[in-house]
Amino acid sequence: MMKACGELFWLALFIRAVDWTLGLGPNKNVEFTFLLPAGGTECFYQTTAKNDSIEVEYQVIGGSGLDVGFVLVSPGGHRLVSDFRSSEGLHMVNPAEDGDYRLCFDNSFSKVSAKMVFFGVTANRQSSGAYGGQRDVVLPESVVDYKLEDIRVRLDSVHQDLERSRQVLTGLRTREARDRHLLEDNLWRVSFWSCLNVLVLLIVAVTQIYTLRRLFDGARRMRA
Repeated sequence: MMKACGELFWLALFIRAVDWTLGLGPNKNVEFTFLLPAGGTECFYQTTAKNDSIEVEYQVIGGSGLDVGFVLVSPGGHRLVSDFRSSEGLHMVNPAEDGDYRLCFDNSFSKVSAKMVFFGVTANRQSSGAYGGQRDVVLPESVVDYKLEDIRVRLDSVHQDLERSRQVLTGLRTREARDRHLLEDNLWRVSFWSCLNVLVLLIVAVTQIYTLRRLFDGARRMRA
């Protein structure tokens, strides 16, 4: 059990280091991988503005059962989402309230196995563009044919598409890490039980040979 927890811890550090490398620069997205202890609960908070939208995605990538409980609570204290023993989930709140949303992951039903959980939160601002700046800008028609607002809208659309693509790639990377961990764990189990079966077969074979030899030796002694 200590070896499994150690492997989950180092795998979480590796995934987090990759996230830091690929997630440089200011953005509204949060991506985090953490180790949820056995019998424990962890909560995180995401600040949003009124009329914005948030998208929450989580995956259990390590640990026995690959399942956790998830609760999303609004700033007003209302429970919006409640998942019980789920391996992954994707939830969107639109429009969002002004305040802090609470994201809680529950592993209280498992008293032995810790779980490695990845989650990402994407906050899409509706009140202003992703690049900010003055909106009421007047440009001479002889200099440019497009309005600054049209350019900003297109840049915002491209920016959101790129952020969504990065989030999808991060999700694929976490699934790959989870599958690799499962393969390694299953390989250890298969190897262990295969060796145990071979050992039992050898013990049975030696026992049978010893029993047969004793029978033949007894028959020879009776004839003698």
